[in-house]
Amino acid sequence: MTLSSRARNLNPSPTLAMTTKAAQMRREGIDVISFSAGEPDFDTPDNIKQAAIEAIQSGFTKYTPVGGTPELKEAVCKKFAQDNGLNYEPSQVIVSCGGKHVIYNALQVLCEEGDEVIIPSPYWVSYPEQVKLTSATPVIIETEEDKGFRLDMETLKQKITDKTKVMIFNSPCNPTGAVYDKNTLEQIAELAVEKGMYVISDELYEKIIYDGNVHYSIASFGEDIKDLTIMVNGVSKAYAMTGWRIGYGVGPEEVIKAMSKLQGQSTSNPTSISQKAAIEALNGPQDTIEMMVAEFDKRRRYIVDRINEIPDISCLLPEGAFYVFPNISELKGRKYKGETITNSSRISDFLLEEARIATVPGVGFGDDDYIRISYATSMSNIEKGLDRMKEALRKLE
Repeated sequence: MTLSSRARNLNPSPTLAMTTKAAQMRREGIDVISFSAGEPDFDTPDNIKQAAIEAIQSGFTKYTPVGGTPELKEAVCKKFAQDNGLNYEPSQVIVSCGGKHVIYNALQVLCEEGDEVIIPSPYWVSYPEQVKLTSATPVIIETEEDKGFRLDMETLKQKITDKTKVMIFNSPCNPTGAVYDKNTLEQIAELAVEKGMYVISDELYEKIIYDGNVHYSIASFGEDIKDLTIMVNGVSKAYAMTGWRIGYGVGPEEVIKAMSKLQGQSTSNPTSISQKAAIEALNGPQDTIEMMVAEFDKRRRYIVDRINEIPDISCLLPEGAFYVFPNISELKGRKYKGETITNSSRISDFLLEEARIATVPGVGFGDDDYIRISYATSMSNIEKGLDRMKEALRKLE
């Protein structure tokens, strides 16, 4: 049997791989603390769960329109008007099986062989792989830690060619936690309009933000950029609903219509019950978000302080999301049991084997000098995990 080149060239998700490995070790009775999964450790709020229960009891368990129910589309439009000052019609909304699915659909209908897609690095692991599935070419722009992992505008201008079709943008950023300021976003919007470049704006973490930082949607800087932007969001992060698999996107009607057509030939509609739950998430009380963010903030400060106390590791304080991205470059070249550690994958493997903590190597995010640690876990796990990490790193020669 010969697999397609598409399948052969696709890299597995390092996040899911590490999460799976940690879960297998737990099944074997090994006490592993996972810092790998990108999901809140809080439970889905009761009002949202109740909406799903009522959907089941009322028989709302059949197919729905491919791109989402009219009621959920209206809730999405209301959300963007209230939170982002943007007005969309239901015909400009698609509901999919998670934010990842929205991005996949958007890239599939916009890109083809010969196109280029700009991706700032560090990036979420699935961006370049999804671009490759369209036969387009990912064009990676590296960002620097001393500049807060933000795009340099001159570098961006140099990377845009006549083949550039799309730029994928993520703020707050997974994995760095970087939040883009208004001025930089305005410059990116102006450049995108000038070049006729679509922007896929991944805003899944918009409500998880700290220190008075403000989230701005790039589509809010004028009708011209709005007409080029596909905004991606969902209920997974803000409402602790990762397993419910509801993401949504808004954008130009022609693009959304094409995405719905594609979805109709692949997954069809997202789960009917989850859609009812998502309506309650968007329309119902929002106070649980504030509670979660306050707790994430405590963990964020603690984990950064603890990591910066460990020799040969440094860590920026993230501005959003729930990850830290420690610099482990000084650990390269060190030895463990006679083996020289040369990359972030080996660091993550070492920490799993020796400290029994699961992290994600930075190479999967586009930068091999880092690892990603999620603080979407309890403070007790963070304390215990960092104790293990500090003790394990002492064993490196």
